[in-house]
Amino acid sequence: MANVHSSLCHSSSPSNATCVTRHFWLCLHWHLLMGSSGPDLEMTFVPRDAPPDAGDAFWSSGVELSLIFGFGAAYACYYLGFIAKKPQLITGGSKFCQFLRERCPVVSETYFPTFWCWESRMQTLIRPLIAAIPKIHYRNELIKAADGGQISLDWCDSEGSPSYADASRRPTVLLLPGLTGSSQESYVLRMVYICRELGYRMLLATYLGRVGKDTCLQGAAVFSAGWDVFESTASLERPLNHLLFNWYLVSCLKKSVFENVIDINHVMKARTIREFDERFTSVIFDYATNNDYYREASPVHRLKSVQIPMLCLNAADDIFSPGYAIPVERVKQNPNLALLVTSHGGHIGFLEGLWPRHSTYMDRVFRQFTKALIEQGSGLQDL
Repeated sequence: MANVHSSLCHSSSPSNATCVTRHFWLCLHWHLLMGSSGPDLEMTFVPRDAPPDAGDAFWSSGVELSLIFGFGAAYACYYLGFIAKKPQLITGGSKFCQFLRERCPVVSETYFPTFWCWESRMQTLIRPLIAAIPKIHYRNELIKAADGGQISLDWCDSEGSPSYADASRRPTVLLLPGLTGSSQESYVLRMVYICRELGYRMLLATYLGRVGKDTCLQGAAVFSAGWDVFESTASLERPLNHLLFNWYLVSCLKKSVFENVIDINHVMKARTIREFDERFTSVIFDYATNNDYYREASPVHRLKSVQIPMLCLNAADDIFSPGYAIPVERVKQNPNLALLVTSHGGHIGFLEGLWPRHSTYMDRVFRQFTKALIEQGSGLQDL
């Protein structure tokens, strides 16, 4: 058996002459179990009256457990009392409200934001970083417009769908991404993934406000809409929001500038979305002023013209569409509208669960409303 070396701690105190403790017997027992194959074992014995290490004393006293449990209990009370809340459902008529509560139970459920990132900016920034991105293959189609431009359409045909084997009867999915968005955005890919399972129609409020009932759509869902462009740009110009979002959005918008059409050098010096719109967007679309463009681009002014069922989901803490600009009163004036407002969720965030990679609250709202609209939408006729 390998030798056991011991380093004894000597002291003038008689009590230190016997400094063999349970640590010795545990170590010796382990060495005997290991047999001759075990390594040499060196043990250091500490007298019982030696002053304990400050860190060991802290951890062995149970203070750390009290602090951990105390902090955890306080945070849980704060989270359950102020963060996790039921969303507010506002509708323009009782019929639409009853339909949603019966067919879409998610509108009545408490929304529990991810407890470690419930703040608006964190929800907005983290979602695209951790979201699981499904593999989607598109079929691209280019349509030439009358003015010489082109419209690019990415189709996901969902061939082999068990629910809609007949392609002629398969519901068509129309997605219009937001500012700087594309068909490759993670939230768009998630919706297309859901669409392959259920099928749905989705379009922005501005389009619906223009066409009224002259549309083939059964209904619409709108998520994190910037209802008032004036308020949205003002919110994004606040120092922290400008640092985190405004400059990035402007850099993306600059990529869409057409050379030889406008003073590109002047446009490239824009530092905010407002400056970009003043120098490029409002000019290229022949608006007299940027304010005229913002007024025309704000969906809030067209809500009264929506003539099909439309569900809108917004978070009250969305910096792109601040809570005070959400058109609650205008929604109440149109029986075709329903507005679902959560206390938290950010912009296209709505994360929930411990590690929200595969589903969000927005996904659940989208899935339930779409399925109800397609399979039981006849109950919403003549709102």
